[in-house]
Amino acid sequence: MNAISTTTSPAGPVVCRPTSWFKFRALVMFAMFAVFAAWFYLDATSGYRKKNLVFYLHKTFEAASTEFSKQNEQGGLTAGEWREYASGQSVAFPNDTSILPAEVQLPMAWPEILQDYERMKPLQWKQLWEEYSGEKGLNAKPPEQAYPANKIREQWIVFWICLALALGALFVLLRTMGRSIRADAEALTGSNGKRVPYRDLCTLDLRKWDTKGLAFVDHKGESGKGRIRVDGLTYGGFKKEDGEPAERLMQRIRANFSGEILEYAPVPQINGNEADKDMENS
Repeated sequence: MNAISTTTSPAGPVVCRPTSWFKFRALVMFAMFAVFAAWFYLDATSGYRKKNLVFYLHKTFEAASTEFSKQNEQGGLTAGEWREYASGQSVAFPNDTSILPAEVQLPMAWPEILQDYERMKPLQWKQLWEEYSGEKGLNAKPPEQAYPANKIREQWIVFWICLALALGALFVLLRTMGRSIRADAEALTGSNGKRVPYRDLCTLDLRKWDTKGLAFVDHKGESGKGRIRVDGLTYGGFKKEDGEPAERLMQRIRANFSGEILEYAPVPQINGNEADKDMENS
């Protein structure tokens, strides 16, 4: 079924429903904000925390290599002595543990690979880190610096903003999907469902109709005082292959309208000779 549904007959109503253009735009906005919300949610709940874990583990490997070299230079470091020392060490995390993954058990002992004297002896700690990070499924490249708690809070704030925008776009889409603008033989019904007899219409503002597809109809009388917004791009559309539903709606309104019409006067075309004369006379 075509996304634009318009019912009309010589004596029947002209009904303009939401256009495919509006549906596509609303869906794109919803999808965009939903993706951003999911992105910031992952960063706030786990992404930044995992990066912090990588940062401090990476520094631990560097610090362990430095300490191994220092003790070995002092003379006579044995495998047993190094294991005894390394097994008593723990990863140097900051005091604020909220910036770490929730599953991290504190204190965290140095990884087993750092307690192995033979593995540490070549002083190739970067190679050991790549091996360890690969086994644990961690990113081998650490961030340049750790993410503090306020940075994680910022991710939460942006997440809630994006979520609100996504839900707002979804709300507008669902609300508009059930609406239409109708012009029958006796009255105009706006997108809000209010039916206003043509005799109550007093002003028709068409100054934005040709450029933005927007018109405003003021009314007062038995139907009360108010304004109906006619958005041709959202309801009906102007596609020629569909018969320009919004334009036919406006034609029906104008055919039954007897009040004041506001529209821009056309600019007269002046040819070159007349323009030169006008400049000479001015």
